[in-house]
Amino acid sequence: MEKELSTMKDFRPNSIRDPRTVLQLTDPHLYADPGGLYDGLNTSESLRAVLTLAQARQWPPDALVLTGDLSQDGSRAAYARLRECMGGLGVPVYCLPGNHDDKDAMRQVLPGGNIHAVDHARVGEWRCVFLDTAVAGREHGHLSAEQIARLDERLSAETGHPALVFMHHHPVAIGSLWMDEIGVNNSPAFFKVLDRHTQVRAVLWGHIHQEFAGLREGVQLLGTPSTCVQFAPRTDRHQRDTLSPGYRWLRLWRDGRLETGIERLEH
Repeated sequence: MEKELSTMKDFRPNSIRDPRTVLQLTDPHLYADPGGLYDGLNTSESLRAVLTLAQARQWPPDALVLTGDLSQDGSRAAYARLRECMGGLGVPVYCLPGNHDDKDAMRQVLPGGNIHAVDHARVGEWRCVFLDTAVAGREHGHLSAEQIARLDERLSAETGHPALVFMHHHPVAIGSLWMDEIGVNNSPAFFKVLDRHTQVRAVLWGHIHQEFAGLREGVQLLGTPSTCVQFAPRTDRHQRDTLSPGYRWLRLWRDGRLETGIERLEH
């Protein structure tokens, strides 16, 4: 996937509309079979329901970011269904891999049209950096030396613009023993770079299937619910939550202010 994460996309560069809107959807866990169930939930139907909610609440966004575990089985058919779902939205969609994804299949099927696999993008005055934390065959995340260097390079090149950093795995402990064992396993290297760049306003991820909000050195740390099944917070072992699928919205002002919140389907 790293070869695809290389080219910056710039959308609506001449617009001065303020604020901008970014939506983060994550962990849809699609299957080759459109009737595929994740812990009893049809993930294709759930993703479409969450998209319908977003279209009713915050539409059109300036960007939509999908932060990994796009497919549960890593199948080309699952990515084709995701492409069908996202391809007609009329907004730029940025895709990151998660631990369940097949990067080769993603690279072959997803990019094209409004769907992108790039390592950074402009959203008005803001800059977004997309990091690949997925390790083939492993549940935990890791940032390669190349990814760390690229983060430093991108942020160094855009010091005058507020920035967001997106990834799949969580770089901080969230208080769930089983989940904290499969986060980013070299987060000190990540934060060593991040601490040099004061323009970063937030770090966002998926993977944890729950909402999380923290603060570190003035940077918001934000985990986002899955578009399918939710995991209960602060547990020692895997436990399903009763909360509904959802997504995160962000409002980005030219002066660097950020507002964010979670929207969920009604039961």
